[in-house]
Amino acid sequence: MKFILSFEGKNRKVPDFVFLAHVVDMMQAMHVPFMFRSFSSHPFSIMPFLIPFWPFSFLVMLIMWAKSKTFLISFYNLRNRLLLQTWAVPRFGFQYFLPFAKEGINNQIEEAILRADRLGVKVVSLAALNKNEALNGGGTLFVNKHPNLKVRVVHGNTLTAAVILKEIPQEAEEVFLTGATSKLGRAIALYLARRRVRVLMLTLSTERFEKIQKEAPKDCQKFLVQVTKYKAAKECKTWIIGKWTTAFEQYWAPSGTSFLQFVVPPIIPFRRDCTYGKLVAMKLPDDVEGLGSCEKRDKFRNDLFFALVFFVLEQYQLQRGAVHACHAGGVVHLLEGWSHHEVGAIDVDQIDVVWNAAIKHGLKLL
Repeated sequence: MKFILSFEGKNRKVPDFVFLAHVVDMMQAMHVPFMFRSFSSHPFSIMPFLIPFWPFSFLVMLIMWAKSKTFLISFYNLRNRLLLQTWAVPRFGFQYFLPFAKEGINNQIEEAILRADRLGVKVVSLAALNKNEALNGGGTLFVNKHPNLKVRVVHGNTLTAAVILKEIPQEAEEVFLTGATSKLGRAIALYLARRRVRVLMLTLSTERFEKIQKEAPKDCQKFLVQVTKYKAAKECKTWIIGKWTTAFEQYWAPSGTSFLQFVVPPIIPFRRDCTYGKLVAMKLPDDVEGLGSCEKRDKFRNDLFFALVFFVLEQYQLQRGAVHACHAGGVVHLLEGWSHHEVGAIDVDQIDVVWNAAIKHGLKLL
């Protein structure tokens, strides 16, 4: 058992696993254990007492942008011996979309990975925006730059893809897929094609579509169909959303459509006659201990006005004991003792392997 000396002069156990998260927005930033412990133990909701703290949160954001480094958010235990921690990159969601902030964010992530490597952490799992393809190629930047890393870097997208696929109705013969040429979109399309499910892939790039289509077995390629407009899915009742979709675009879906999604942030649920899937997440094994706070929100409310006004503030929360699939994917990597990095493109052959491992270790769908 490894220990490190804390700034208080006390021995602290080295974590076995680190989930490298990021701050979402000003309000969600206050939903952390060291701000309001009781409040953070429940799924996030808009509370009147938070409003006066918004300017303070904004000021903290500026200070973090200027000076802060990755810091500890929370921790929990599994199997009575494994210590798992969540660290946060001191950047808010909007900053990931600023071109001039890219280098600084990657430096923060790289420093966190190297710190974890020095400490002896076994697995580092990257949260949604920390593994953005345009930012660092889903973690490949760090693995290629530091080929001798002992810590395993995991994007968790394999389990994320598995969770989305398990939510698709068994009887579905056709799905409509947006974000079809993204890392997750590609894996989902190829997996479904192998299962003889017709996939309407929304993309304007014939080149990217054909590249993915050629990856499918020859007898399955016919199940991948390129479409360029939402209108093409007006008869399809299973939509998998990997790209932001407006109210107008959603209204092409027929009544009773099931919207499953892996887009960040999730879409606004405009359609009352349709269902909107939960965030892609899983419940941790029953032997989890010490998890005193909630990571994200579990589902959308049906109230349209609420969704329009507060969707950015409340869409992220999950019940206690539940974590994002990318977080869960890193946990599975740790529990299985896998020695490979999980970065870059998703290996479609590993989707069922990772899913079965997750179930074996007691993780469950919400």
